[in-house]
Amino acid sequence: MAKLYVVGIGPGGKEHMTLKAIEVIQRCPVIVGYRFYISLIEELIPNKEVISTGMKGEIERCRAAIEKVREGTDTCIISTGDAGLYGMAGPILEMAEDIEVEVVPGVSSAFCAAAHVGAPIMHDFCSISLSDLLTPWEVIEKRIIHAAEADFVIALYNPKSKGRTMHIDKAFEIMRKYKKADAPVAVVKHAGRSGTQKTITTLSEVDTGEIDMMTMVIIGNHETYIAGDKMITPRGYEVSRGDSV
Repeated sequence: MAKLYVVGIGPGGKEHMTLKAIEVIQRCPVIVGYRFYISLIEELIPNKEVISTGMKGEIERCRAAIEKVREGTDTCIISTGDAGLYGMAGPILEMAEDIEVEVVPGVSSAFCAAAHVGAPIMHDFCSISLSDLLTPWEVIEKRIIHAAEADFVIALYNPKSKGRTMHIDKAFEIMRKYKKADAPVAVVKHAGRSGTQKTITTLSEVDTGEIDMMTMVIIGNHETYIAGDKMITPRGYEVSRGDSV
């Protein structure tokens, strides 16, 4: 019986993909995905049937993948990061009630970005997407307020697009009401891909001009600190800075 695999390919580089993700992609005859995501795994999919669409074609891709499985072909639909975080796992499981589905986890962009700058996500954190295409801004704003008020480390996905230039500024404006001005902020562009760029700054000094849709933004909690080129959030272990653990 054919199966549909919903695969998280990580941030984009093969070195950040799981062995299971690579194995499934190589084994499936049909690969479905957003065009840009397909370009990230081209070396893994020679001589395969590839079904791709542009932006906002998520449901179209899901339907195409499900139909291929119904026809009897093992099929893989891909998402960057983890397929269960702003990816295709949700809509596939909602739509595919008559076929077998397996979700293959991947490395989230938040974790990859965090690794580039140290250990900012060592304690409780939350992820918030600033895209209001599927979620009203009023709901997003409420989530930012409560996350900041609760002193979570916050990872922001989809921070700024050409059509949403001010959401990141609004998010920082909200957070400044609840977080200290020198709260560390990491801005990582192209995390896990070629051309990675990273900046560690503070909530009062962050420059939103460099932020785009390829950027992850991580804002620390009240204990997060900057050490050289690293951003660190203590977990609470009894250690002295500079000690070996």
